[in-house]
Amino acid sequence: MSEDIKKIRQKIDSLDNDILDLFNQRAHQAVLIAKEKNKSKELDNFYNPEREAQVIRRIQELNKGPLSNESVLKLFREVMSACLSLEAPLKVSYLGPEGTYTQLAAKNHFGSSILSVPHLSVEEVFSSVEKRDSHYGVVPVENSTQGIVASTLDMFMKSSLKISGEIEILINHNVLSNSKSLDSIEKIYAHPQSFSQCKNWLEKNLPKCEKINSLSNAEAALIASKEKNSGAIASSVAADIYKLDILSENIEDNHNNSTRFLVIGERDTDPSGNDKTSIIVSTKNDSGALYSLLEPLSKHNVSMTRIESRPSKHNNWEYIFYLDLNGHIKDSSLKKVNDEIKKEASLYRFLGSYPAALNK
Repeated sequence: MSEDIKKIRQKIDSLDNDILDLFNQRAHQAVLIAKEKNKSKELDNFYNPEREAQVIRRIQELNKGPLSNESVLKLFREVMSACLSLEAPLKVSYLGPEGTYTQLAAKNHFGSSILSVPHLSVEEVFSSVEKRDSHYGVVPVENSTQGIVASTLDMFMKSSLKISGEIEILINHNVLSNSKSLDSIEKIYAHPQSFSQCKNWLEKNLPKCEKINSLSNAEAALIASKEKNSGAIASSVAADIYKLDILSENIEDNHNNSTRFLVIGERDTDPSGNDKTSIIVSTKNDSGALYSLLEPLSKHNVSMTRIESRPSKHNNWEYIFYLDLNGHIKDSSLKKVNDEIKKEASLYRFLGSYPAALNK
């Protein structure tokens, strides 16, 4: 070994010592914060979405490389997650079973030092947070190629929970199996959406393979782990959980395929500096009612990033609209918009203001 390599390794060891010391100094400050919160009886107020978003954005702005912003985000997310766990364990429900993309989204957002609990439906995730069995829940809301997740939007009409964050992840589908080659796979399991998103690849590479629908890709991986000559379309996380080999990676036809998830909780979130606001509205059954409802957005220069309609389920041909707006409800312009929309709407519900998904 050259003397230069020895010197570099000694420098790395010295830096590791410093990093470990700084990690523990940061953890000590987290413990002090917990003690202060206990004094003010804020026993359940140990996670602040706006504060975490501000910390991550600040770190990314300071990053000069060579580590990418995505790598820095992952590192600091885990540091923050571990420090938060010293204050109190954070319990997060997600749409399961284990190995779903929703679990991956929860991990990306909260880090690994959480108690994550899978549920088999969006309704159960909402219920767990409403009953305070969990502090937060994570549910899918839309996919860039397949559109909106209706069950999530419908739950906001029944629930008083607020949106406290959003997560966006790229969806990378993989073929998982106990078999050692694609040629030996006789049937493959997946959620119907995944079959649709991988249609071209499947036709080219597994044209004779029997395709069997499952409730989720995680369930598909579980089934494939118990059967010979079977495969599943699922995430790399599912491969680890169910001890399967990845025979082919990134088989999705659209490599920009992404899914947006929402974090749901009980409390309102303060401004973070880059926020979104979501509301539910319904128009009066008058000519030009929708135009009148949305006109304040243009008037006060507020951008709408999404509008989605759903049947009201009360009267035939009556619809409710889900709107995502740029800004926080405490912003003066957005507050004016919401006040004017309330006057025009036959139904209005504020779903929450929350930090926008972080750019990696």
